[in-house]
Amino acid sequence: MGRGKLRIYLGAAPGVGKTYAMLSEAHRRVERGSDCVVAFVEHHDRPRTEVMLHGLEQVPRARVAYRGGDFTEMDVDAVLERAPAVALVDELAHTNVPGSRNAKRWQDVEELLAAGIDVVSTVNIQHLESLGDLVESITGVRQRETVPDELVRRADQIELVDMSPQALRRRMAHGNVYQPDKVDAALSNYFRVGNLTALRELALLWVADRVDEFLQQYRSEHRVSAIWGSRERIVVGLTGGPEGRTLIRRAARLAEKGAGGEVLAVYISRSDGLTAASPKELAVQRTLVEDLGGTFHHVVGDDIPAALLDFARGVNATQIVLGSSRRKTWQYVFGPGVGTTVARESGPDLDVHIVTHEEVAKGRGLPVARGARLGRARIVWGWITGVAGPVALALLLNLVELGLANDMLLFLALTVAAALLGGLLPALASAAVGSFLLNYYYTPPLHRLTVADPKNIVAIVIFVGVAVSVASVVDLAARRTHQAARLRAEAEILSFLAGSVLRGETTLEALLERVRETFGMESVALLERESEVTPWTCAGRAGVGPVPDRPEDADVDMPVGGHMALALTGRVLPASDRRVLAAFAAQSAVVLDRRRLQEEAGRARMLAEGNRIRTALLAAVSHDLRTPLAGIKAAVSSLRSDDVAWSEEDQAELLAGIEEGADRLDHLVGNLLDMSRLQTGTVTPLIREIDLDEVVPMALGGVPEDSVELDVPETLPMVMVDPGLLERSVANLVENAVKYSPSGRRVLVSASPLADRVEVRIVDRGPGVPDEAKDRIFEPFQRYGDAPRGAGVGLGLAVARGFAEAMDGTLTAEDTPGGGLTMVLGLRTAASPPREPYAPQTDGPAWDSRSAARADSLRARNTARPAPPERQAS
Repeated sequence: MGRGKLRIYLGAAPGVGKTYAMLSEAHRRVERGSDCVVAFVEHHDRPRTEVMLHGLEQVPRARVAYRGGDFTEMDVDAVLERAPAVALVDELAHTNVPGSRNAKRWQDVEELLAAGIDVVSTVNIQHLESLGDLVESITGVRQRETVPDELVRRADQIELVDMSPQALRRRMAHGNVYQPDKVDAALSNYFRVGNLTALRELALLWVADRVDEFLQQYRSEHRVSAIWGSRERIVVGLTGGPEGRTLIRRAARLAEKGAGGEVLAVYISRSDGLTAASPKELAVQRTLVEDLGGTFHHVVGDDIPAALLDFARGVNATQIVLGSSRRKTWQYVFGPGVGTTVARESGPDLDVHIVTHEEVAKGRGLPVARGARLGRARIVWGWITGVAGPVALALLLNLVELGLANDMLLFLALTVAAALLGGLLPALASAAVGSFLLNYYYTPPLHRLTVADPKNIVAIVIFVGVAVSVASVVDLAARRTHQAARLRAEAEILSFLAGSVLRGETTLEALLERVRETFGMESVALLERESEVTPWTCAGRAGVGPVPDRPEDADVDMPVGGHMALALTGRVLPASDRRVLAAFAAQSAVVLDRRRLQEEAGRARMLAEGNRIRTALLAAVSHDLRTPLAGIKAAVSSLRSDDVAWSEEDQAELLAGIEEGADRLDHLVGNLLDMSRLQTGTVTPLIREIDLDEVVPMALGGVPEDSVELDVPETLPMVMVDPGLLERSVANLVENAVKYSPSGRRVLVSASPLADRVEVRIVDRGPGVPDEAKDRIFEPFQRYGDAPRGAGVGLGLAVARGFAEAMDGTLTAEDTPGGGLTMVLGLRTAASPPREPYAPQTDGPAWDSRSAARADSLRARNTARPAPPERQAS
């Protein structure tokens, strides 16, 4: 059974009509006789979408019980048992209710496809995993439900369901998307015209790139070499000369004339590493083309016109921009030139622009072929074999009569041996000496340079031809072997460099040390300067020896832009090595910039956090701490007053007020101390096995008895926690939930096992928190909404999360079904291994780090209870 096909309707935002289009397609398939069923479609109470479900077979949904609620999800087993030809599955990025067959709906779809069932599904552009950060920066909303890009890219068909922002907002205003009570909020927040326009552009560009991938794949599979001008792609041929800047700017202007034009600058170097290009000029041109929105490519090829045309056809280019030749007139005897050859061979589907420039006819050097690098010893032995060998062989053959044919074969063997040892030139010398000796000693008339028999002339000519041919082939094989080894080494080096770029692991010093070891240099330094007139400074170095004051003072210098250069001392590198060195130089600059950006970000984060905490502390001291102090002082002053005779009831009331104010002060000061220790990581939790029913009930002492409903079964597995930190976390969460719960509604505190964790859930029926604010409520000094000033300094949830993470746990916020907020505290069971060693961090916010903390005191309600041994030990 083959794999099923996936068709996806992609939209820019909810409400554009993806589900409606999917159901319309289903009706068309049913009319054609296809076996099509609805596996899962959510109409969201939209009348027109709901009507489209009529007449389609729907597979019953599976019911999943979770936390006292009853939810429905797609029944994968039922769909597999029904085995339709086509299944409709809505909302591909949906997260299934815990307890379902798979965690994500796209995983359910994968099972259906593997079973040979075709699937038609829907997804919005903001749910693609790679676009999450970009969508958040545009809309301010983080998409928690995502689908891997690769799954969508592998879809057999992708259809864009498009709608203008104005039309979508009209649909919403008419009540065709959301309920009337939610329309105004949606239109003024997520569905603003700017947001919808940006999301629409994202969707269009993503689909356009996907179409381009399909086109490239089709051209590759069908071996289409002709140019299809679906998009203007302009290839700029660079020689490394100064005219390259003019060509790049001209190509950029040509690209601007067509929508979606691309500029691809390509420099072609010979495979033997020879180049007349200036590395500094190439670096400047690379920067220029990237600044203009193009890309720079480096291609190796001995036949430059053929390599350039192959590259252009490979990227489906429509135009090539070349500069007029820099050759002088006499140099055209070596060939017509690159521009003329490319124009002749380009064909009718590829336009070639020859651009004049200031360097025309000023001349350029001609490359000379490089011999094989066989080593001095081998070359010496090659010459000995090629020159002395034939002489020795002639003396030996004078003693033995073998015949002309055998004599020629022996001389040919010496020529092959000379080629194997020393390359082309010793082999040619061997052929010349051997042919002379054959003619003089063994071809009648003997001891004369004339040949009487024409057959012997043919034999000698064949001998020379075979000798030269064999020598050329052997020499070429030796040079190609050397080049292959060199290219393999370069590929390994560049592979390492690319891996370090992707992982972001290499520090500047480690990278420079890698450069020194790779090229066998004494020292490597990265020099930089702020402007053309300022002196060079060393940003990093590796190896021994003094650092050159200027790049020009080093044995090798590789510029990186206009104000940075890589300086190497030890030896002069050949031109072929500079290609790899350029990649190292560029990466060195990137690593340096990344390190500085990280340092600046860290300093800015610390300053911003310090300023925010200082401001919040001032606000807390000025109001939240002074309020209970004022109450305590007023009550004490009243009790000490001699002017009023207080009754016992009045005195009890005043004392109760003093106690309440003291408890409140202890609560505020305790949270401030806890937050301080969380951020500095000065205390380590003491973890031990414990039952939840021993700790959780004791955390409820600070709230009214009838405000909390407790459901902690005794059969739960033991958890690995610090009892004191757990009690403090649960107490903060419960007090927060009770504070925001409406009058008469009880807070539910329940616990249940889930895989290798135990989840403690604190459920309230309050106003809830939007998705975009669910992370912010865990930040210090945050009080959501219009909380009164007397509601605390906003540290309870931050302290609770910090304590949870210090115990290798998690604390997240979820929506309560039916309204409200649910805090989910995940704790590690005694049977599960720790996820990772704990290490305090002090350079970032405590709610983002796994910071270690221990509270030094419990709440006032627990002061009468002795702390457990672990608490006392801390």
